[in-house]
Amino acid sequence: MTIENREPTGEPPRAKRLILGDPLTSEALDDQLLPKRRALPIFASDALSSVAYAPQELLMILLIGGTAFLTFAPWVATAVVALLVVVVLSYRQLIKAYPSGGGDYEVSRKNLGEIPGVVVAAALLVDYVLTVAVSVASGVDNIISAIPELNPARIELAVGFVILIVIVNLRGVREASFAFAIPTYVFIGSVALMIVVGLARTALGDPPVASSAEFAVQGEELTQAAMILLVLRAFSSGCSALTGVEAVSNGVPAFRMPKVRNAQMTLSLMGGIAILLFAGLTAVGLISGVHYAEDPCNLVGFDCATQPQPSLMAQVAAATFGMGSIPFFVIQAATACVLLLAANTAFNGFPLLGSVLARDGYAPKALNTRGDRLVYSNGMIILGIAAIAVLVIYQANLTTLIQLYIIGVFVSFSLGQIGMVRHWRRSLRELAALPKDAAVQESAASARRSAYTGLVINSLGAAMTVSVLLIVTITKFTHGAWLVFIAIPVLALLMVGVHRYYRDVEHEIRVDDTTHFGSEGDVALILVNRLQKPVIKAIDYALAAKHDNTFAVHVAVSAEESAELQRQWEEHRIPVKLVIIESPYRSYAAPVAKFIKQYRELHGSSVVTVYLPQYIVGHWWESLLHNRRSRRIAQQLMLVHGVSITLVPWLLDSSELIYGRRSRPLPGEDRAGRPSAPEIHRAGRRATRPAGPPQKQPETAGRS
Repeated sequence: MTIENREPTGEPPRAKRLILGDPLTSEALDDQLLPKRRALPIFASDALSSVAYAPQELLMILLIGGTAFLTFAPWVATAVVALLVVVVLSYRQLIKAYPSGGGDYEVSRKNLGEIPGVVVAAALLVDYVLTVAVSVASGVDNIISAIPELNPARIELAVGFVILIVIVNLRGVREASFAFAIPTYVFIGSVALMIVVGLARTALGDPPVASSAEFAVQGEELTQAAMILLVLRAFSSGCSALTGVEAVSNGVPAFRMPKVRNAQMTLSLMGGIAILLFAGLTAVGLISGVHYAEDPCNLVGFDCATQPQPSLMAQVAAATFGMGSIPFFVIQAATACVLLLAANTAFNGFPLLGSVLARDGYAPKALNTRGDRLVYSNGMIILGIAAIAVLVIYQANLTTLIQLYIIGVFVSFSLGQIGMVRHWRRSLRELAALPKDAAVQESAASARRSAYTGLVINSLGAAMTVSVLLIVTITKFTHGAWLVFIAIPVLALLMVGVHRYYRDVEHEIRVDDTTHFGSEGDVALILVNRLQKPVIKAIDYALAAKHDNTFAVHVAVSAEESAELQRQWEEHRIPVKLVIIESPYRSYAAPVAKFIKQYRELHGSSVVTVYLPQYIVGHWWESLLHNRRSRRIAQQLMLVHGVSITLVPWLLDSSELIYGRRSRPLPGEDRAGRPSAPEIHRAGRRATRPAGPPQKQPETAGRS
């Protein structure tokens, strides 16, 4: 016989269902897995959206030295594209070798050791938080470029968008994929169309001209060393186009079967689209003469005091299609949407990585718990709170936030690629150690070719990502990135501490043959303050359990109350001995603990069960008015060895709000002829009432 556990519903759960939807059973997990067409907007929105600000950041840094430095832009962009190609190929190898969803963290931990593993995990977690902050700030930036009047509400808009994205993701991966697919594909299509139109106009002799092309730029005087450093800094800013590539390797478990093949294809599609959009947007930006300055006041002739500086995307769209045209607003809306939705990549990667860390004991176990909609909701909420804090602290300023960005992702890139190099070298050693007859098999030859291919690709990836990490560190460290280099070690140390704690607790509670539980005797204590129905119910439960000895214990802080209790006890002929303990200092738990100790000294090491009545209420504010003393006593008595606490519930009338109604019948109840939840509740209450004339305590034993 199977008993169906139905959660009672009332007003708070109904509000929760309205926001998040109805809960899903564990069997529905397979239905939440993603096909490639829905996985692309979910996992690739970060990498695709980076083309909206990576070219802008690249050109902005070069303009510090003046417009002449824009001649370096094509070469810098080419280096970024080459790096992106290598990283995509490298992560295809990683997905194939480690498809469980741990990504760079799993690779580093298994091949490089515990410390590199937690450093990668910390770097990724920090990067996910900054991904949300940068993406939302950039999206708000593009909205303000189209509607400058919204500039004073920049922070409020950013925080509101983060909350909205959290709610959408809490509704489940499948629903999030529906919500995010259309804006992502509209962005890809509209930006690709803009690039094609811009290049076609250029080929026909009518190149688009950006609104900022007429503004001269006040460049800084630079030495030769500073010139090289500026070009490297522009390259490091352009490398923000690589953020999000790792998300697919962390999200392999969310793909439909065959998981590895679908994840690899999604990664390749994402890389190809990102390369085309990045290169095309950079080219059209240079052709149209976009001047986007780090300090808008350096643009000669631009009114930086009253106007926000339009984004590169807005300037290119206006130059290509015309300011205020329908395509202009479509591109701005799609760009803003995809930049906001790029945060969604983090809302998939962060919870999945958190669940892996919790499984391995490096994060609280709550991060490995799925919510009502089969998503790791605790991780999503933590990410949302952290991102909001960053946005508020940095005033949702994209230029400031971008300096903190990509450090974490290149730390994980570098260690992950080094780990993959070690993985392939170990695989080749194992293949070389095979017996001769096994080594000549086709499967061994195929594995050897695959290992050599992976070794070459990941070695190149490791060399390039380590080089970029050094460049990014040097060029961004003094611009705020030093905070990231503090946050990553601190977070890594916390994870190691959590792992050590879980390890010590596991060692402490492990079953062994030296620990024996030899308690003798069984005694029940019912704590009594005043003689009321909840106390009578607790006495009834204790008597039904048939303990060896049962006592009612009253802690006397007032002689008048104690005398009145004794009088009522005798009047109602309660069949349990009443023990009164004096408490001159008005404490409750300590006198009871002392009584238990004295009882054990006289009667041996008895098991003691303490019964505590507790009110069940329907309103949140009622919890502030009840049960405070019983909770405090329970917490203190649980520290006494050999004592267990039994809470005996007494449902106040307000508890009907929780247990008495269901907003609608469960599916199939009417057709199956089963009673609904309210009918079951009413029938249960009728069945518990004793038959015959009412007794002294007609509701005591039955109400539950």
